[in-house]
Amino acid sequence: MPSKKAPAVEVEVAGRSVRLSSPDRVMFPQAGYTKQDVFDYYLAVGDGIQRALDHRPTTLQRFPDGIDGEAFYQKRLPARGTPDWLNGAEITFPSGRKATELCPVDLAHVAWAAQMNTVVFHAWPVRAKDPDQPDELRIDLDPQPGTDFGNAAEAAGELRAILDEIGAQGWPKTSGGRGVHVYLRIQPRWTFVEVRRATIALARALERRRPDLVTTSWWKEERGERVFVDFNQMARDRTIAAAYSLRANQRATASTPVTWDELPDVEPNDFDLRTLPERFAKVGDPHAGIDDTPFDITPLLEWSAADERDGHGDMPYPPDHPKMPGEPPRVQPSKKNPANWSDD
Repeated sequence: MPSKKAPAVEVEVAGRSVRLSSPDRVMFPQAGYTKQDVFDYYLAVGDGIQRALDHRPTTLQRFPDGIDGEAFYQKRLPARGTPDWLNGAEITFPSGRKATELCPVDLAHVAWAAQMNTVVFHAWPVRAKDPDQPDELRIDLDPQPGTDFGNAAEAAGELRAILDEIGAQGWPKTSGGRGVHVYLRIQPRWTFVEVRRATIALARALERRRPDLVTTSWWKEERGERVFVDFNQMARDRTIAAAYSLRANQRATASTPVTWDELPDVEPNDFDLRTLPERFAKVGDPHAGIDDTPFDITPLLEWSAADERDGHGDMPYPPDHPKMPGEPPRVQPSKKNPANWSDD
């Protein structure tokens, strides 16, 4: 006979009653972690995950049959069957289409998402009140083949030195994989296009400082064994796994805020569903002060303008974006036809 499923339970979270059904569903088969484990994890790191998602439109990466099953990205709140207290925020995609995404205003929203088999939370770099003006500039340091987390951490250290020179504070975290993310809280005064250009300027400054270690080349064939600064993570509708979000791998790792002093010595695989709650209870959230000092990105925009005067303008957008003003052709260098190509 088939084993009996565990009954649903009602859990009070942030003053709301959240129903947790199928708590014994296995979400991470290799480790044996269940839906209950995922739910409990997000409650244990609640202050951290809520700080990362607070009032941000959030895409949910859901796994109805666990991470070995099919997944989908939920970019719209369900039309029916949601609690009446669930909060949403309207965002606009590059195509101009709009959608209402989950917008967590308290931990009950995170718990509801976990009940819906969400493993990964992808927050937009905006708040609901200013959905077209980012308040978070994100630097994604992505190790390429032949490099590893240690190289990304080294690149992050070089980035920190640049940020110190312009009076900006960066907030590092592991990606949950091989990479490093560094966030800057910024004033919500600029468009996605402007913040992306500021990110490109910062990435180019880092590349000039350490061309042996860092690349901004969009085309993989040009990157070599270096750490790629993925500037297109600041394009509209591009998101990064939030701080404290689990990742959909068999180890159940999590994207984990760390201090600058910790970063060179951490092992990202050490931060997972079981170990991170203990760490959080012991040391708290290294990103607790992230909202205190928003940065004015004017110096970065000045760098961008200087780069453009020197012949280094915009970079290609992701392939699913509409063609943007000033964007170079989306043709990888090895496929350029000199007869039809002009750099003017």
